[in-house]
Amino acid sequence: MRALPLNIGTLHFIGIGGIGMSGIAEVLHNLGYTVQGSDISDNANVQR
Repeated sequence: MRALPLNIGTLHFIGIGGIGMSGIAEVLHNLGYTVQGSDISDNANVQR
């Protein structure tokens, strides 16, 4: 399996407070990517 590139910069997720986007962001963070995000509402998923 080919390794994923980690040098693509920071990944920004719009709507990161949702269950889908926060899950994807968490997986990518666990793989070593730098992630950030924004959401119109503030909840526990946005804070982590």
